[in-house]
Amino acid sequence: MAALRYAGLDDTDSEDELPPGWEQRTTKDGWVYYANHTEEKTQWEHPKTGKRKRIAGDLPYGWEQETDENGQVFFVDHINKRTTYLDPRLAFTVDDNPTKPTTRQRYDGSTTAMEILQGRDLSGKVVVVTGANSGIGFETAKSFALHGAHVILACRNMARASEAVSRILGEWHKAKVEAMTLDLALLRSVQHFAQAFKAKNVSLHVLVCNAAVFGLPWTLTKDGLETTFQVNHLGHFYLVQLLQDVLCRSAPARVVVVSSESHRFTDINDSSGKLDFSRLSPSKSDYWAMLAYNRSKLCNILFSNELHRRLSPRGVTSNAVHPGNMMYSALHRGWWVYTLLFTLARPFTKSMRRLFLVLSGLTTAARTSTVTGIFTQKFCKLEQSF
Repeated sequence: MAALRYAGLDDTDSEDELPPGWEQRTTKDGWVYYANHTEEKTQWEHPKTGKRKRIAGDLPYGWEQETDENGQVFFVDHINKRTTYLDPRLAFTVDDNPTKPTTRQRYDGSTTAMEILQGRDLSGKVVVVTGANSGIGFETAKSFALHGAHVILACRNMARASEAVSRILGEWHKAKVEAMTLDLALLRSVQHFAQAFKAKNVSLHVLVCNAAVFGLPWTLTKDGLETTFQVNHLGHFYLVQLLQDVLCRSAPARVVVVSSESHRFTDINDSSGKLDFSRLSPSKSDYWAMLAYNRSKLCNILFSNELHRRLSPRGVTSNAVHPGNMMYSALHRGWWVYTLLFTLARPFTKSMRRLFLVLSGLTTAARTSTVTGIFTQKFCKLEQSF
């Protein structure tokens, strides 16, 4: 009780008062456990009530959680200049009964990424997010970084990427975040990124394939491929192939591919039902920006599904995620008509902060049930030419 008073919190609940010799402690991710100093043992259940508890809410203003050299969590009160090993939120714990199912929806359209990651300690995890200097990619990278992960922003524009890094560090100066060059419209750049990442000799626990373009006029990349197809799909496909060995060594790990519901409004088969590769990187006369985007998103899902089938036995899962209907972002910047349409729809969309973070790899995402191996075989032939 004296420790609670020291933390500025008095607990007068007699039912929860611990017997002599017992101490209440918390784990890094907010679970409460009990230490019996007499018998030198610990347990999850309260010694009197038998209940399991967890911490509710954020730390009070001015408090910060740290870890000492022995790995034990302690708390710093920056306002009153003091430290304690007692979590100041212990007076506000809630019961946890995993045996009782609930029909209440845990998250909804107004839930923010930070709320979903509340209480999770991602220290030691390494995350790569493509296109992370703005929009969904930035919010995803920031959320990971503010929860302890080492986050790499893989971006084409290093000036904007460096600015994004500074914004994250401005929110938490201890964040482990850096920027690396990755231009998905240039397969050589994908190779160089993979080589530079491997040279760091670190693990890779989460790879978020987020970068994309939308509504572009027909153009070819330096690799001779239609830009929307290469940036949205093929560049990420190649990146995963090059980093596959690192992902497997880092298992459990996962790949998250940001797709879209628009994949439903296209196909990549010809009239006989066979895969038509000319539709993936069409000529200028056969090009329509919206259709090219939809096809690239369909490729994302087919790829993610097949990747999961192949790598899940090795501890690497893959999910394709639709981030939400009409999620407002800068994706529309390719053409003024799309900008106008997105602007009109903005009052009815979710903000970036309300992204349901399937991107974190902490929730379940949808996969398609159909995939063809010929697509993978075709790319393997292409990969050998580089």
